[in-house]
Amino acid sequence: MISKILIANRGEIALRVLRACKELGIATVAVHSTADADAMHVRLADESVCIGPPPSRDSYLNIHQIVAACEITGADAVHPGYGFLSENAKFADILEAHGITFIGPTAEHIRLMGDKITAKQTAVELGIPVVPGSDGEVTSENVLETARKIGFPVLIKATAGGGGRGMKVAKTEDDLQEAFDTARSEAAAAFGNPAVYMEKYLGKPRHIEVQVVGDGEGNAIHLGERDCSLQRRHQKVWEEANSPALNVEQRMKIGQICADAMKKMKYRGAGTVEFLYENGEFYFIEMNTRLQVEHPITEAITNIDLVHEQIRVASGAGLSVTQDEITFSGHAIECRINAEDPRTFVPSPGTITHFHAPGGLGVRVDSGAYAGYKIPPYYDSLIGKLIVHGRTRVECMMRLRRVLDEFVVDGVKTTLPLFQDLVSNQDIANGEYDIHWLEHYLAHHKAH
Repeated sequence: MISKILIANRGEIALRVLRACKELGIATVAVHSTADADAMHVRLADESVCIGPPPSRDSYLNIHQIVAACEITGADAVHPGYGFLSENAKFADILEAHGITFIGPTAEHIRLMGDKITAKQTAVELGIPVVPGSDGEVTSENVLETARKIGFPVLIKATAGGGGRGMKVAKTEDDLQEAFDTARSEAAAAFGNPAVYMEKYLGKPRHIEVQVVGDGEGNAIHLGERDCSLQRRHQKVWEEANSPALNVEQRMKIGQICADAMKKMKYRGAGTVEFLYENGEFYFIEMNTRLQVEHPITEAITNIDLVHEQIRVASGAGLSVTQDEITFSGHAIECRINAEDPRTFVPSPGTITHFHAPGGLGVRVDSGAYAGYKIPPYYDSLIGKLIVHGRTRVECMMRLRRVLDEFVVDGVKTTLPLFQDLVSNQDIANGEYDIHWLEHYLAHHKAH
């Protein structure tokens, strides 16, 4: 069994993992940059190690320092959280070479799913439905022929990409060459790799993802889906479980397809299979081989602690539940509270002067923030996640409206006013939105 876990992350996710470790009676080590010396998880951990100056590359991405911290403290496992090194196969390999357990999938699975082209080929082999697209990299020789075969409009995407960089839409043959050239140059600049591939462009899809957990031995379960369609610049803002767009039959069918695929792969740990969904059809886009930011809404509707499951599986104890033991109850919504101007989305680092988290039945706040906490300017601007759960979606929305009025964060600008606007919007109330909805909304309205 695992006796001491080093948490290779910061912010709310580091605190989330620390809480799970404490509940399991496992000792904790917090690593931190000099900018995060006063962070909540650092204060609460059994031990803490400073691993470098504020820039991520010198601290949270510094594999050598993290391994050294494991050796100094005797940590026998590492939980990577999300972001940073969570999907770094080299990191997983290095830990294994040092006899340290990586709480996540095998390095092989991280590599397989980390490359968009091999991920899609793997999905096809595993029986997961995919977006019609190119069989691999698209070149100037075959770009027109490929586009005609798929049918316009098409989307050209960087194979090494993420975060919306190196993505261009061509609506007609006339747009194709420019879209292809721009995507390639953007991909080369952002990722050092100009390779691109092509997919059918879906006009008004939803972004739906399925939570899976496997034990690495060929057992796997799904925990339903989340709807993450409310996005700005490909960044999720508001997530729901379950999706307002699916019925029970669709939910169980896509869930089972994903769970069966994980069984075939002998996947180990938690993962998320992401889809675009349009006109009743699911199209695989990628798989994240880690815990997601929005995992708490799945926990709310299943009452299963995903970090506990990750640790159990990593220690060889297997899954705590079988598929038929999982019950879905009610509806949950998560709002990502960022330290940003709600109108311009410019980050707003600084000192939080007052902080009051809302409470009551069905309310959870995952945040490492507190009054007097100084938000450093070096990392992403997520300061907390507000998760509400209700018996129905209507009850959940009413509860969300109440708690948004209770939530106080002073001293910095936050996106709370945006959520106060969204919770009163008729389209949102009806569950009628797609991945473009929020950007159109923001273009027409400025949050107050």
